[in-house]
Parts: sequence; C-alpha cells; structure tokens
Amino acid sequence: MADFGHCMTIIDFLGGLGQSVSMIKTSPGTPSFFSAQIAGARRFHRDIKPSTSLPLAVVCGGCEHCTPQYRIQRRTFPYVSIEFVAQGRGMLTLKGRPYPLVAGTLFTYGPSIPQDIITDPKDLLVKYFVDFTGSEALPLLQRASLFPGVVLQTSSPNEIMAVFDDLIRAGLKDTPYSPRIMAVQLEHLILKMAETNIPFGSAGSTAFETYRRCRQMIEDRWAGLKTLQEVADACHVDPAYLCRLFRRFDHVSPYHFLLRMRMNEAARRLQVPGASVKAVADEFGYSDAFHFSRVFKRAMGVSPSRYLGFEHRA
Repeated sequence: MADFGHCMTIIDFLGGLGQSVSMIKTSPGTPSFFSAQIAGARRFHRDIKPSTSLPLAVVCGGCEHCTPQYRIQRRTFPYVSIEFVAQGRGMLTLKGRPYPLVAGTLFTYGPSIPQDIITDPKDLLVKYFVDFTGSEALPLLQRASLFPGVVLQTSSPNEIMAVFDDLIRAGLKDTPYSPRIMAVQLEHLILKMAETNIPFGSAGSTAFETYRRCRQMIEDRWAGLKTLQEVADACHVDPAYLCRLFRRFDHVSPYHFLLRMRMNEAARRLQVPGASVKAVADEFGYSDAFHFSRVFKRAMGVSPSRYLGFEHRA
C-alpha cells in the first residue's frame, strides 16, 4: 500500500441554519480556503501538500450549510474539486459562463478555472465538496468524460449524497487505511456521476419527472407487468415516448429495466432449497422453460441452470 503521509482531521459542526457566521469556529491548521460564510458544516482535511508522487490523494471534503452572505470568488484553485448541491438554489459562474444551481447539480473545477458561487439568500445552499490531487486526478475524470469546468445534473441525487457521506465518514477517521479508502470512494463518486449523468437543465423538468415516476412505478409494480405496453399503460404514456425518456435519462430501455427487476427476483427464487428452473419459470409466467432460460441469461449473464450450479457450490 502506498504511503499517503501524515494526515490530520478536523470537524467544524454547528447545527441550524440560523446561527451567525461569527459562531463558526475553526481549528489551527484549517485550510485558508475553507469558507467562514457557513451556518454549519461537517468537514475534514488531510495533508494539504501531499506528495506529488501519489496517484490520487483526497485533500479535504465535507458538507456545508451556507449563510445568506455566502459567496466564493476565486481566480484559480490548487486542487481538482467536485461540488454537489443537495438543497437550495444559487448561481455558479465557471470560466465566465453562468449556471443556475438547484438540488442535484454537480460541477467540477481545478487550477486555472475561475469560480464564482453564490447562494440564493431565500433558499440557502447545502452542498457537498471534495478536493483532490495526484497524477491520476485528471485522467480519472477524463475517463468518465468529466473534465474540470463541467456542470451536470444527476438522475439519482440520493445515491450521490450517500457516496459523499461515506467519503466524509472516512475523512473524519484517522487510520492507516483512511487515505486509500477515500481514494476508492472518490473513484466510486466519479463513476456514479458518469452513470447517473443527465443533460444540464433536466432536473425538475416535466420530462425528467415523468421518467422518474415511470421508473419508480416499474420498481414498485414489476410483479404485475410483463410487456412494454403494460408498463406504458400503467404509466399513462405512449410506449414510444416512454422509450425516448429512458434513452434520454437512463442506460437501459424500460423493457430491459423491467426484465432485470423480474429476473433479479427469479434469481432469488432459484436460491430457495429444492427450487427447479421449471418451477420458477412457471411462477413467472413462462410455460416454456427454455424461453425462460434465454430471458434469464440475457438479463443476468448466465443461464438458470448455471446459476443454480453456482449457488449449490457456494
């Protein structure tokens, strides 16, 4: 394991958005770029000058509740950074271009990229951030088609928030494993951003809300649905429009999403002692076990009989 050097952790936390800026306390060694215009925060920092030989090093991160006066204006920044808006509204300017900030927005910046971030005083920002460096920092973003200066939105803000929370928990610990854990979680975050990326401006749109409603309906009612037409009827939309929504906001078609839900449950049933492929096929409405096997393999990557073999060996 690589030596990530000496690390230091701090927590700044004050509950409630109504507390004054003067009540925010910082510890000796707190990075000067940490904003004081916050009502409460859960933040950590490590070595702010890590070895340049490290492939990936998380420098700091956290979650901040902004005050009405919150504003960040920087001409440059020493690290690569990712920020995520969990609540509230504001305005972002990156490289001279303005972007409205709403919940679900993610943006990246780094050296030589000016940033101007301001909260709406009537709808205060709550946002997560992580700053990192290393020889793999930029290549990692680039492989996910994310570059410093990118602004995007996510179709799964709760998943993004969960990854950030895990990263913060690791940052608030000080063990020999913490730096490497944070590096792995940072990569997880970047891949999750790429996986759930939707066109900027989509969050809150009628089309996106229809997509989310239809996806949730499939998750809730998959047992009673078998075809694309049945899904579209249940969602009260045209099948072609439903397919367009999934092409725009997802990585699979609505039918394949339904199929995956059904076959996940079929796989669970195959794990029951004494289960047979024919019995599970009948249970899921397939009179032909061979047809069921083909569908199962298409969704799960292995045939039911091979899956049963794996389970029995385990």
